[in-house]
Amino acid sequence: MSKKQKLILKISIGLNIILITLVAWGYMKINFVKEQVFITEVQHNLVELEGLIANQINNNWSDPNLVTTELGDVLNGIWLGITTGEQLGTLSKNDKEILNNFYYKLRQFPNNDLYKFAYLTIEDKKNFEDLQKMLREVGLGLRIQVSADMKYFIKQVEELEGKIKTPL
Repeated sequence: MSKKQKLILKISIGLNIILITLVAWGYMKINFVKEQVFITEVQHNLVELEGLIANQINNNWSDPNLVTTELGDVLNGIWLGITTGEQLGTLSKNDKEILNNFYYKLRQFPNNDLYKFAYLTIEDKKNFEDLQKMLREVGLGLRIQVSADMKYFIKQVEELEGKIKTPL
C-alpha cells in the first residue's frame, strides 16, 4: 500500500469516527428531548394535579376549576409527549400503548372545554379524591421525591393506569 493510500485510509477512518460520534450524540439529544417533554409536561403536572386536589379537599372544593384546568394540562402534555415520541421515533410501542390507555382513562374525568369550565358533581369530586390517593400511592405527589428516569416514570404511569376504573 502506498503512502497516499495509507493517508486516505487514515482520513477515511477519522471521518467515519467523527460521523459515528455525531450520530450517537444526535440520538442522545433526541432521547433527552422526548424525556424532558414527559418529565416537564406530564410528570410535573401530575404532581401539581395531586397537590391541587389535596388543596381543594382542604378548602371544601372552593375552586374546582383549578383541578379541571390542571387535568387539561396533563392531558395536553401526554398528547404532546406521544406525538413528539412518535415523530422522533423514540417512543416504544409498549410505552405508546401505556400512555394512550392512561390518556383515555384520564379523559373520563371532567375537564374544561374551550371557553367553558367543567361543572363537578359530588361524585366527580369523589373520583378526583380517589385519583389524588392513587397519585400519592404511585409516588406522584407533593413533597414526594420524583425520579427523572423515563423507565421509572412509565412504570408509575402503568401502575396508575391500572388503578383507574373504567368507567368511573
